[in-house]
Amino acid sequence: MKNWADIWKNITLLTQFGLSFITPLFICLGVCWWLSVHMGVGGWVFIPGFFFGMGGSGMVAYKFYLSVTARDKKDRKKPKVFFNKHS
Repeated sequence: MKNWADIWKNITLLTQFGLSFITPLFICLGVCWWLSVHMGVGGWVFIPGFFFGMGGSGMVAYKFYLSVTARDKKDRKKPKVFFNKHS
């Protein structure tokens, strides 16, 4: 049963990472579309919007990497429990 819990935890992390990774790009491109349609800005605004969105996605990936490595270090430092040794 523990394996199923680990599987669901990893699926949840992967889904959250995917949504967090794509959201900054969609938000920036949405703002660029709004600027283009409502403010009359040219289509060139999509180029910096794309790069700003990718920068935001890169930061999400970097923060996710830091959190996973910190969790891994914490799990490695956790003392092992042995039920056959009494100290």
